[in-house]
Amino acid sequence: MVVESIKELNLSNIPANTITKYWLELVEDGMGVPIKIPLIIAKGDSADKVVGLTAAVHGNELNGIPVIQRLFKEIDPSKLKGTIIGVPIVNAPSYLRKKRRFLDGVDLNHIMPGKENGTVSQVYAWRIVNKLIKHFDYLVDLHTASNGRINSYYIRADMSDEVVRKMALLQNAQIIVHNPPSDGTLRGTADELDIPAITLEVGNPNLFQKGMIRDGLTGIHNLLGYLKMTDSEVEEISDDTILCKKSYWIYSDVGGLLTVHPKVAEIVEKNQIIATMRNIFGDVIKEYFAPEKGVVIGKSVSPVNQTGGRILHLGLMK
Repeated sequence: MVVESIKELNLSNIPANTITKYWLELVEDGMGVPIKIPLIIAKGDSADKVVGLTAAVHGNELNGIPVIQRLFKEIDPSKLKGTIIGVPIVNAPSYLRKKRRFLDGVDLNHIMPGKENGTVSQVYAWRIVNKLIKHFDYLVDLHTASNGRINSYYIRADMSDEVVRKMALLQNAQIIVHNPPSDGTLRGTADELDIPAITLEVGNPNLFQKGMIRDGLTGIHNLLGYLKMTDSEVEEISDDTILCKKSYWIYSDVGGLLTVHPKVAEIVEKNQIIATMRNIFGDVIKEYFAPEKGVVIGKSVSPVNQTGGRILHLGLMK
């Protein structure tokens, strides 16, 4: 199947009641060959709401890709009210290299909205925002943990915004962290453009996790049903979701071989042992304890831990 390449996205040119696929040209490489990202667009019979779904802003964050792919397999465009734009891979160069960061070593999710005339990564980020994100009315940005770490299925959202709050709750995630949009993130840039946005942290890097993918897909169907874009039955919002007023990482102050004891989504009590550090001879040199009661959002699973390494991401419950 030949997929059309486009330089600009014009939703008015896309026929109603269709699912179409495009390659969107963003920049050119050192040989002058266009670097493209894949788009899947379902357009219903009305130019109503536009929901954008993005994945792989970091090149090793893969779980969001099949979430988007499967969603479009399950959408009937003839019954769709509005438009869904799926971007399975935002950071194409890093995806191909199986790396988290962009070609110049920069984290794309720290430099949004980029610059029109900037560095390699800044221009790429700017064109993502201006060629794509500005078309959205709502954004769901799918991520995973970074290398050497694992995550629960959790959401970062500005829970003081009623629209964003509803978007987050509809995901029925294990944990929701109140996190006002921060400068440099795709979610923060969307907020600056008055686009309600949430970040879904869907598990772990460099692999597909069927359970996480299924949960992410269900949450997006919930959102589409709530927005009355589809006839999807909205699942009842779970009472089991843990709401956190904030979160922070706990770091090591010595180096060695680290074992983190609690599981993700486990609630730990103040002064509970959470990690043990051993030297290369196997001797225990440091034990770490929870500074306060909280829930384990994510944790390090790499045994090799230098001074200042991450141990555990602790969420403080409301």
